[in-house]
Amino acid sequence: MVAGGYHLRPIGGGDAEFDYPAVMGSRERLWSIYGEAWGWPKESMTPEQNRDDLVRHAVEIAAHVSFNYALFDDAETALLGCVYIDPPRKAGGDAEISWWVVDDQVGSDLQRSLDALVPRWIAEAWPFERPRLIGYDISWQDWLALPDHA
Repeated sequence: MVAGGYHLRPIGGGDAEFDYPAVMGSRERLWSIYGEAWGWPKESMTPEQNRDDLVRHAVEIAAHVSFNYALFDDAETALLGCVYIDPPRKAGGDAEISWWVVDDQVGSDLQRSLDALVPRWIAEAWPFERPRLIGYDISWQDWLALPDHA
């Protein structure tokens, strides 16, 4: 699915040992992307709070409410990013999709592969008519300015 040596899979509480260092190691950049919209990731986030977030994501995935896919190396020794597929918070779309890679993968072949994959995957494999790819086809600032979903 992703460039050779990597894959996406649903995230869960058991992934906290990989997710926490990935998130906190890229926290400043992730805050610059998601902070205003989601209030995440807080500088004070603890490993326990991170695990709780991942358990919540797993519950939402099981209920088909929202989806969080972790980007792993094939051996699953490192979490290198995430893809979020969420119900719309803003008017005009039927899903809101965003993704990130860890700081040391920014500008890499892996990031380019993920940037190419996600829009194609959403178009081909998901039942959305108006997916909004935040940070890709609309900036976070423009998305924040949209009216809320009714």
